[in-house]
Amino acid sequence: MKPPKAFVDLRELSTDIHHYTSILTLLHWDQETYMPPGAIGPRSHQISLLSSFIHEKKTSRKFKETLEKLVSLSTGKVKVKGLGKAEQLMLREWRKDFVRENKLPTSFVKDFSQLTSEASQVWALAKKDNNFKLFAPFLEKIIIANRKKAEIYGYGDHPYDALLESYEPCMSTKKVETIFDGMQKKLCSLLSKIQDAKPIDDRFLYKKVDDQKQTKLGELTLAALPFDMEYTRLDFSSHPFSTALHPHDSRITTRILPQSFLSTIFSVLHEAGHSMYEMGLPLKHWGTPLCAPVSLSIHESQSRWWETRIGRSLPFWDHFYPIVQNLIPSLKKIPLSRFYRAINTVTPSFTRVEADEVTYGLHVIIRFEIEKQLISGDLAVGDLPDAWNGKMKEYLGVTPPTDALGCLQDIHWSLGDFGYFPTYALGNLFASQFFSTFEKAFPTWEETVAQGDFVFIKEWLNTHIHSWGRTYNAEELVKKVTGKTLSEDPYCNYLKKKYSEIYKL
Repeated sequence: MKPPKAFVDLRELSTDIHHYTSILTLLHWDQETYMPPGAIGPRSHQISLLSSFIHEKKTSRKFKETLEKLVSLSTGKVKVKGLGKAEQLMLREWRKDFVRENKLPTSFVKDFSQLTSEASQVWALAKKDNNFKLFAPFLEKIIIANRKKAEIYGYGDHPYDALLESYEPCMSTKKVETIFDGMQKKLCSLLSKIQDAKPIDDRFLYKKVDDQKQTKLGELTLAALPFDMEYTRLDFSSHPFSTALHPHDSRITTRILPQSFLSTIFSVLHEAGHSMYEMGLPLKHWGTPLCAPVSLSIHESQSRWWETRIGRSLPFWDHFYPIVQNLIPSLKKIPLSRFYRAINTVTPSFTRVEADEVTYGLHVIIRFEIEKQLISGDLAVGDLPDAWNGKMKEYLGVTPPTDALGCLQDIHWSLGDFGYFPTYALGNLFASQFFSTFEKAFPTWEETVAQGDFVFIKEWLNTHIHSWGRTYNAEELVKKVTGKTLSEDPYCNYLKKKYSEIYKL
């Protein structure tokens, strides 16, 4: 049965908006990769103009009237008959998006886009020059704008709830606090035991590897994965990222740290995980919410899955280590067992993106706690460096020597992305819970991976995670896949088992 004309019209409107959004995404990608620095002025105007245009399209009278022919905006009740389950799910998500998007004035969207576009360039310079005072005025404006955004959206217990909803709709500040509290205690306990154990010598990992070889490493890492290079490309940026324009156009970047070739490998694995998620979404539904990611937490579960559960596993290196040794001959004298232990060394460090598995979650918890204080007004921007350093000392026992290695290290705040950081840690939790079900389906997965076969993993993820789009929210999806609600236990148990073996605890 053919869907009613109003539904066909709505889908066309939505598809057009997706095309415009892809163009905006391309502008952002170019800004972070190939755009000359002096072009930030016109680029900021382009991004601002297109962002406001897209917002107008999403909240236009035409979109609203077409949507209202099909579903009640106040109750969500479908008004027409003859729609299949997929079409009804699309309506549910279209309505949800419209109600939220319609709260923001176009003028706010335009101003916010211009502010963050300019701020991201200032942040990059401030980080390079270790000059927090240069970025501070922009951060102050971004925080004020986020407070205003929270007021416009509305919230229950904490203004942070409204911001968190943009990235993980099924979570509240209180829920995250409860999960993070349990995780923090378990991680700190494990970290304490590891620090009492005999240290692992990993110094051989930090010898200089030139840019040309690292570029090749990135290409070889990507080539090892079940990736269709017709639909992606690898580039370089100051902060590794993945961005998707369409299931047939997904871009990833990495960065080169001269004395940390592993950073190139792990960042490619991480961003490839994001990219495989986007390319695994159901193409037949493109332009609708059923060809869109569930949430940033689920997105991060896919990147952390490939970076840590696969990329830091012994079977992966059974296959990939000889390839790396051929490119870096000095590693030929290092046996695989020693290399594996070295790449899984646990050492509290200054930088989140380079953190080991055990301390990574603590980096995220620090950011979550600081974000809440900045948004509530309990922490002033001028006091941020000291507050950051204090929490680093409290949770990780280290104090960043510079703000570039401290509160200036992440790009997110310059982009206005308050509420984003918790999804990194939540992603680890989702990934581990998904992985526990995957292991039951493939009890011999390690042997298959050691042979260099990763296709079965991607197929399992396509079937159980990617193909659903936004059919389920994150909580519903984890319950469907694993039969259990989200918990920090699978993640913490995985870390305890793995690192007890590595450190002989």
